[in-house]
Amino acid sequence: MRFSIRFQLLLPLFILLLGVVGISTWTGVSSANRARRGIETDVRNVAHTLSDINFTINRRILGYMKQLSGADFVYTDLRDVVTSDATGPTDTFPLDANRKFEFPRAQVVVDDWQTLGLGLPVEVAGERYLCSGVRLRGGGTLYILYPEQLWRDALWDAIEPSLVLGVFGGLASLVLAVGVAQRLGRRIQGLEKRTRQIAAGDFSPMPLPRRNDELRDLSRSVNDMAQQLSQLQETLKQTERLRLLGQVGGGLAHQLRNGVTGARLALQIHERECTGKVDTEGLDVALRQLDLMEANLKRFLALGQTEQLRREPCDLGKLIAEAIDLLRPQCRHTRTELCMVPPTQTMYFRGDAGRLGHLFLNVIGNAVEAAGPGGRVEVVVRNEGDSRVIEVADTGPGPPTDIASRLFQPFVTGKPEGIGLGLAVAYQVAVAHGGGIDWRREDGRTIFRIRLPATESIGASPGSGL
Repeated sequence: MRFSIRFQLLLPLFILLLGVVGISTWTGVSSANRARRGIETDVRNVAHTLSDINFTINRRILGYMKQLSGADFVYTDLRDVVTSDATGPTDTFPLDANRKFEFPRAQVVVDDWQTLGLGLPVEVAGERYLCSGVRLRGGGTLYILYPEQLWRDALWDAIEPSLVLGVFGGLASLVLAVGVAQRLGRRIQGLEKRTRQIAAGDFSPMPLPRRNDELRDLSRSVNDMAQQLSQLQETLKQTERLRLLGQVGGGLAHQLRNGVTGARLALQIHERECTGKVDTEGLDVALRQLDLMEANLKRFLALGQTEQLRREPCDLGKLIAEAIDLLRPQCRHTRTELCMVPPTQTMYFRGDAGRLGHLFLNVIGNAVEAAGPGGRVEVVVRNEGDSRVIEVADTGPGPPTDIASRLFQPFVTGKPEGIGLGLAVAYQVAVAHGGGIDWRREDGRTIFRIRLPATESIGASPGSGL
């Protein structure tokens, strides 16, 4: 059986409301009983006073008693009748005058004033009274007529505070509880709806409630969960892409590697045969390009595998110069200006020279493609404190805004023919060496900043100036 949060909130409050109503009813009844006992006490005191007096009871005495108690009195001693009503006979009159002046007789007449009560309702001259009687010591009978309306007014005055407090307080509590339950129910339904959206693949953050309470903390946790799931989903997608890419392209890459190896051997043989006869600069560039292609194919075949990072002394300036030399034929073809501001001194670094070469080639090559025909690419190498910094600036339009924040993620590219692995591989290489890559737009240029920590640096060789 389903118990909603709203029902769980309202049920205890409803039980509490019943308790408040019950207590208020009990308090009202108790107040009414106390009021009745108070009136009966006043009536008994009157009967006690009249029972103890030694003089004749007359209208004046009964009038005083009426002023004190609010009740009407009729006294008879079997000969005369005395009433507290000023509209009656002028004074005591014979009992046979009862034919002209009738008075009610109580159904219950007690002998002891201590057991006297208000009696049962009777009607006299169109008015209703609570009538009771008591026999006095002198032999007469005193009839007490307490106005029923006066009794009702006293009863209402006694129970009104408890009744108003119980009813209106309970209703106010119930309305407040329903309002709070409705509000909490809507907020919880909003969280439930958001979790269903997350389960359906919508990881966009939900707006946080303005009230700082536990539900706001829960909403923040839901947003954090959605963000982590989004990152996990993206990681799974990238992993699946790498797996599929490795499966589909593994055979093709192996065949291409065999072809590249054969072409490189043929060029080496041709270079040896042409030594001293023709300029072999173009052959050297072609051989370096084939070496680079073979290394890239090896990296492609090793996707998803853990590769041990080698640590060996290498000259960063030389690695960058080699990458620039590999890109110069492409720059001459597209008329892209590529220049380098070399470091003021040799910058040695302990790292994997092959992977660092790929890092520089990918970043600089990406800048050359971004600059386009007639553009300019400038590479600056310098020391900044304890870091080695390489900045690559191009005059291209910069990355598209929709991928600007994800440039270093695999398979993210703004080029129609690109696959989005160049900058991702470069970023991984920099991080593996304890550094990093970031980028910015400045003065119409896109600047990629590669930082390598000095902790990976080694001392310079003699005469290097370091």
